[in-house]
Amino acid sequence: MKPADTEREPLPMLAPCRILDTRAPFRWLADGYKDLRAAPVQSLLYGLMMVGICILLGILGNYWGGFVVPLAIMSGIVFLAPVLCLGLYAISAQLERKEPAMLGRTFREAAKRRLGTELVFALILLVIFLIWIRAFSMVQVFMPMEAEPDASATATYHMVMLVVGLFFATVTFCFSAFSLPMIMHRDVDAVTAAITSINAVLRNKGVMALWAAIIMLTVIVGVATALLGAIVLWPIIGMATWHAYLDTIDASAFPRHNAGVTATPRATVTPGDGDTA
Repeated sequence: MKPADTEREPLPMLAPCRILDTRAPFRWLADGYKDLRAAPVQSLLYGLMMVGICILLGILGNYWGGFVVPLAIMSGIVFLAPVLCLGLYAISAQLERKEPAMLGRTFREAAKRRLGTELVFALILLVIFLIWIRAFSMVQVFMPMEAEPDASATATYHMVMLVVGLFFATVTFCFSAFSLPMIMHRDVDAVTAAITSINAVLRNKGVMALWAAIIMLTVIVGVATALLGAIVLWPIIGMATWHAYLDTIDASAFPRHNAGVTATPRATVTPGDGDTA
């Protein structure tokens, strides 16, 4: 007879992913928009908070300048974005469970229940961003020193800057595409979530490149409209990311959280999506 305290089976290193079709990003956007319409006040409040953070960072950068600009941006993205994102995921998760999207509950999910894992994930991003800033400072060796540099030297400098920025942006996207939704959904550590995210992005390169382009477009539109468009667009992207995770990752091998929105299954599920347990 087996002892009562037999240890449970070891968990896998990562959650498997599905191979996506090119229409998937547009389905995610449609689902995100549907969630915004179902909970407009809660969603737009998060949009206002995102815009408020951007304005605050801009004011700080304009006032102090110099090294404070990248430092402020890093701090805002690394430590505040995860909290806001998990709040948006909590809205979608409550709607899926036919529950009212309560603001108090979303804040508890983001700023209390998952805080420890969020901080570990934030530290991973912080390391990437610090290396990113260091790489940009090294790129300055390519800056033309002449008072009137020729077009070739200027083009080389900007090309190197673009390549370095694109490389680190890609690394950051691979790490974070599905990490935070998985942390919200299942009881996993930040490293497992990051490895799962990287694997899923690499196995769906074309679709995820399209998704990254859509995200970048919403950022550009949000900024171009004096951040007014961002109040609506960025929450849609946040909630669409939750649906992207559910559509891509099968995390059924990992345990549910003991408490919180995702401690119970969704009211309606798609067969094979790994959320029926």
